[in-house]
Amino acid sequence: MRFTLIKNVKQDKIMKPLLNRLLIFILLYLLVDVFVKSHTMGITTGTIQTTLFGNADEFLDPMNKSVFLEFVHMQIFFLMMLVLTLSAVYIRLLHHKTNTILSMNLFVFFALLTPITLTAAYFYSAQFTTIYLVAFFAWHIIALWMTLRSLWELNLVT
Repeated sequence: MRFTLIKNVKQDKIMKPLLNRLLIFILLYLLVDVFVKSHTMGITTGTIQTTLFGNADEFLDPMNKSVFLEFVHMQIFFLMMLVLTLSAVYIRLLHHKTNTILSMNLFVFFALLTPITLTAAYFYSAQFTTIYLVAFFAWHIIALWMTLRSLWELNLVT
């Protein structure tokens, strides 16, 4: 995170290409994450509930508790890394903009809400899957916007 110490990141010949690659990697991660979730957990309430709780009519077993906890643990780790990295870049590049605090707070709120509501759906009530889906897509959309905005600020704004 050396970019937090450099006075003008946009003109630094070493950090600007590195930040560009980092932001492109984050962009790819966000897109691939939706694709992977759609094929593993599902991206509708019905498919998520079937993955978590099984379906007796289709002879699908529910997700094992240890598999679920491992899945959530990995998701928390990846979320933490993405939130911290993207937040640092976004704040560094757009600290002077008016909506930076709002977008950052929404991003962190929905990102934290995602594993919490998925865990609540698994252990307490299947109705939390709807909140999980809203939070999942909300933080992805906000993160996508923040990434594109950071790329724009880094490369096109003087």
